[in-house]
Amino acid sequence: MRAMVDQMEVLCDEQPFHTGWYLKDLESGERAGRAAEVVVPSASTRKVSILMAALQAVRHGRLSLEQPVTIQAKYQDNDSGTFQHLAPGFTITFQDALVMMIIVSDNACTGAVVDLVGLDTVNAFCRAVGLHTVHRFGIPPRLDYDHPLDAVTVTTPNDQGRLLGLILAGSTDPAVAGRLGCTPELCRLALDILSWQKLKTRLPSLLPLNTRVAHKTGTGARGFMDAGIVYEANRPLFILTAYTDRVPDEMPDGLPGFAAANSLIGRLARTAYDALATSARTPALATPR
Repeated sequence: MRAMVDQMEVLCDEQPFHTGWYLKDLESGERAGRAAEVVVPSASTRKVSILMAALQAVRHGRLSLEQPVTIQAKYQDNDSGTFQHLAPGFTITFQDALVMMIIVSDNACTGAVVDLVGLDTVNAFCRAVGLHTVHRFGIPPRLDYDHPLDAVTVTTPNDQGRLLGLILAGSTDPAVAGRLGCTPELCRLALDILSWQKLKTRLPSLLPLNTRVAHKTGTGARGFMDAGIVYEANRPLFILTAYTDRVPDEMPDGLPGFAAANSLIGRLARTAYDALATSARTPALATPR
């Protein structure tokens, strides 16, 4: 663990922008982090808590996964996802809106979901499960690079790691699921939806092909993020949440800052995978004499 953390720190130290991360080894329970309690813009990683607040509402009968959701024109003035480009007025199910909100970060769906669940309800959910994440809108406004933190939804790497850990534990433990106001079945649905993620240029980018990663990316005016659970085969291996902030448009070598941030998050995930995968934990057999 110590050698792995040292490698991850070196990767972050090499960059001219802020990076905070939280990591939990799901076999040993050990945790590590860098600036893991520093408040940063959440970008679309906020949608994990929106998803769980929505599933809590389903659990308590306030909403239904099968109920229709109409994508109105008022939700399409955004620049994330695909539904912004379609003719307004079409209808999908609430479950499909949750899926699109996560797997392609569709903000038309996010706006509709937040209106149905209620922004105050989403914030109440976060407080109830011990998160410091603060939601400020359904569809984010277009902001300049130098926007203040209080103009956006904010979180910490610790917050997102804690939430993912609760969802994972809740998928098999009814008591933990109950803390989320959900059932194990709804927690498993959340993990499935997160694992259907189509935006894979960060945490999954350097992992072995077809590695399961239940995660949510985020792209903000000044940073790039990803938060997820990485599996080895069907076994949850580790939780890693990584947040960059104050990423320059152009790096000193002339390459785009977003590419450097994406690459860093991918390298952090690969460093953890190489240290924590089964092959890394299994001592080599002694050579026969």
